[in-house]
Amino acid sequence: MVESTAFDVRQTVLSNAFFGPAEVQGLAAAMAEDPSQFRQLRDAVGELELRDEQTPASNVRLGCCLYLLGRYPQAIAALKRGDGGALAHFYLGKCYVAVEQYDSALESFAAAKKAGYHADECAVAEAEVLRLKGDPAGALAVLDKLSGAIEQTAEYLYQRGAIVAALKANPDEVIALYERAVQVDPHHPGALFGLAVESDRRGNDDEALQLYERCVSRFPPHLGALLNLGVMYEDREDYEKAVKCYQRILESYPDHRRARLYLKDAQAAGNMVVDEDSARRHDRLAQILSTPVSNFELSVRSRNCLQKMGIHTLGDLCRCSEQELLASKNFGETSLSEIKDMLASKGLRLGQLLPERRGEPVPEEEEEPVEVGDEPILSKSVMELNLSVRARKCLARLGINTVGELIRKTGDDLLECKNFGVTSLNEVRERLRDLGLKLRGE
Repeated sequence: MVESTAFDVRQTVLSNAFFGPAEVQGLAAAMAEDPSQFRQLRDAVGELELRDEQTPASNVRLGCCLYLLGRYPQAIAALKRGDGGALAHFYLGKCYVAVEQYDSALESFAAAKKAGYHADECAVAEAEVLRLKGDPAGALAVLDKLSGAIEQTAEYLYQRGAIVAALKANPDEVIALYERAVQVDPHHPGALFGLAVESDRRGNDDEALQLYERCVSRFPPHLGALLNLGVMYEDREDYEKAVKCYQRILESYPDHRRARLYLKDAQAAGNMVVDEDSARRHDRLAQILSTPVSNFELSVRSRNCLQKMGIHTLGDLCRCSEQELLASKNFGETSLSEIKDMLASKGLRLGQLLPERRGEPVPEEEEEPVEVGDEPILSKSVMELNLSVRARKCLARLGINTVGELIRKTGDDLLECKNFGVTSLNEVRERLRDLGLKLRGE
């Protein structure tokens, strides 16, 4: 590894000196240890792109640098104009992985190996592609054939951990492999991301935040880490940092729908844009509940009973049960019907706020009956729905742990949770639709 303290980013990019794997790793390490070097790389790459004459060798250099910047389509184009050597094929494969063209990635890694690139490194890269294609068993078989020094590299340890995780095997082994990878390379993005996700799942937010931040300091930027980190920043109301995370994603993936929507949400929150509809609903309800009962034409008997019980507003009535009213002297069924009709005219009912008086959460409207045979699905954990980090965190805040609890909520209930937007709502609806279920009222 080239020492980053003595590493000249500009010279490495623009010179005609030898350019190989060590130089690519040196550029990545220099930026990881000193983020200000990113600007040096970006500016040097800009100069290289503007040169009138590009040789096959300079295209390989340009393509590798564009890969580090996360500009994958441009990197692929440059590397294809390269010299067809081992380095060009290997980083062409890495670019194809980034844009999810897995078959092309496998062809490139095979070509890199044939051209003389380190065979074991090509095999580890192929194992990653197989895992991403949904064949973790095949990926593990590739790694099992390797031995020697490659088994002690951070990339090998990380890929093995990711494969074990994909196989849903021993979670302790997964964490141990990630930790060993980070010991070998403290900046390894995949291993840092894996550890961050595990910490996130266990509710260790501070540790997860630190790991995500370390992960995104590496280049090229890790897509999943940037997305999750942005969500965590939003949870902490640090919208400026969240916006920067989403913008970094869009620099590499301009059509990334989720990042674009999250960016819009974060910018709106940062500008203190209030959900006016939700605010109006809450204000309107508060105004109705504070309405004095004396504003309504009630019988003398009903007015006297309510006055004796200390009930002065519609809100006070909503905190009473039928039994409490009927227990009052001279308060009968006629008065009860009169009170119910008065509340119904305002969309209210007796006992509606009774749990609030006891310090309990206010219940939703009556649940729809559960069909026989649905119980196993309804008891499924919402963690099994494969939702985004943002959606999972919001459901956790709402105390929703199972699918059964989720379908008792309306779309408006979910949207009232901080940071839960239309994107997350549609995601939840889609997952429920796969199970043949819907949110309440839909």
